[in-house]
Amino acid sequence: MAGTGRIVVGVDGSEPSVTALKWAVRQAGLSGEPLEAVISWEYPAAGWAAMVPSLPPDFDPEELAGKILGDTLEQTLGAEAAASVTRKVLIGNPAQALMDRARGASLVVVGDRGYSGFKAALLGSVGLHLSQHAPCPVVIVRGEAAAA
Repeated sequence: MAGTGRIVVGVDGSEPSVTALKWAVRQAGLSGEPLEAVISWEYPAAGWAAMVPSLPPDFDPEELAGKILGDTLEQTLGAEAAASVTRKVLIGNPAQALMDRARGASLVVVGDRGYSGFKAALLGSVGLHLSQHAPCPVVIVRGEAAAA
């Protein structure tokens, strides 16, 4: 499948996603392809939401996701380099959002896990899903090896 010459990277603000972002920036520099950073958000599940106090009326999850993406890009790359990255803030499941953006891309890059509470897994659910179903090549960037 011919790509459009863009690299898609999943960014959620976690340390693994920052590592993936750095890798994707280096790859984009080598290939000359533009970089697209993607973050997604979902409304809390109804059952879970019933157990917590209501959200403030001015809470905007899309705005918060955009801020996380922008802050992560600027803190990692600096303001000038971050300005050259295309940003996509999408509603929906992270794996599906990245699958959708991967259509027509030359490469999709993610960290080995996000903010999941299941730290024993070698690979998070998003990376696992993309590695099995993405329409383009996938790079899953592992972080530093943990000290034994």
